[in-house]
Amino acid sequence: MNSELLEALNTLEKEKDIKKDVLFDAIENSLVTAYKNNYGKADNVKVIMDRETCDYQVIAEKTVVTTVSDPALEISKEEAKKINKKVKVGDIVEIEIKTKEFGRIAAQNAKNVILQKIREEERNVLFKQYNGKERDVVTGVVQRYIGRNISINLGKADGLLNENEQVRTEHFRPTERIKVYILEVKDTTKGPRILVSRTHPELVKRLFESEVTEVKDGIVEIKSISREAGSRTKIAVWSNNPDVDPVGACVGVNGSRVNAVVDELRGEKIDIINWSDNPAILIENALSPAKVISVLADPDEKTAKVVVPDYQLSLAIGKEGQNARLAARLTGFKIDIKSETQANEIEGFYGDDEYYDDDEYYDDDEYYDDDEYYDDEEGSYDDSYDDQYEEGTAEDNEADGESET
Repeated sequence: MNSELLEALNTLEKEKDIKKDVLFDAIENSLVTAYKNNYGKADNVKVIMDRETCDYQVIAEKTVVTTVSDPALEISKEEAKKINKKVKVGDIVEIEIKTKEFGRIAAQNAKNVILQKIREEERNVLFKQYNGKERDVVTGVVQRYIGRNISINLGKADGLLNENEQVRTEHFRPTERIKVYILEVKDTTKGPRILVSRTHPELVKRLFESEVTEVKDGIVEIKSISREAGSRTKIAVWSNNPDVDPVGACVGVNGSRVNAVVDELRGEKIDIINWSDNPAILIENALSPAKVISVLADPDEKTAKVVVPDYQLSLAIGKEGQNARLAARLTGFKIDIKSETQANEIEGFYGDDEYYDDDEYYDDDEYYDDDEYYDDEEGSYDDSYDDQYEEGTAEDNEADGESET
């Protein structure tokens, strides 16, 4: 029987990752509970258990008295002398209790104590395991739809993908494997409640960490991310090693690295730009692929005035203002974009402050090269996006004027 118990404990430790010491404690407590249910008291009871062989003894300590008033705590001198002939009144004697004498109800209660402890410890193990993965990306399997929410099997526990954390353009089928970002892990009486997301900007960052060795090792840092889930993401990267090109490292050979991320995000466009401590240069980079003539940035007010060529205005603003909006979130600046003609018509637009002139830093032909951007079929950059706005419709060019983001 003891060998079977030991085998059962070993199995629980292996399969459910519950330490045997915890299980031994549960068994000892259950035996004390059973004694109390059977005899009414257990203040004087202790359990001695060999954790190597699972042999155990239930010991009751009783005081030797002349007349017994409480059998649970006291023993007569005559009975005590049967155990030890040298005992005298007032001594404490230890009496081994046979667990077979416990009633059926007491044994059932002991069993429930053990099962409850196993369930509690299993919940604690799961909570600790997934709490350690909070703010990280894990792979899960789509199980079923619960209303408009989705249940995701994460292995030993289920995660909940709420409607507001889903990308509207994504539709999943049961048994489909997807990667999700763990937002929060809550400890409940029914086990850990795990909330996951497909829209969080950190999902993109974690995916790049898994695909790009330089990001994982800290050589390349992702300084800022702005995302409109399902449509487009902009990330600004910086290299701590002057010999490592941060954009090139993230893009990979023939776009292999960025395309792997894009595939996981179901075709979401990703723009990767160079981070700069100079806010004007950063804003100019953030508005890529649009060309910029000049940037007047006010670091204190977190505002910037940007001038672009007339034919680049629609591209700089983007469809429904998306490019300018993402650039503003990425840089933290409120960006006012004007075409060259509009800027020249506004008296004092340039002001007396120093401003960033594109010609001071880059030659346009060197800085912006359509060949550097990958087409939509490869799943990363979309140079048709450029053509769409450079060729532009008359309605677009008339409708796109000033944009403040």
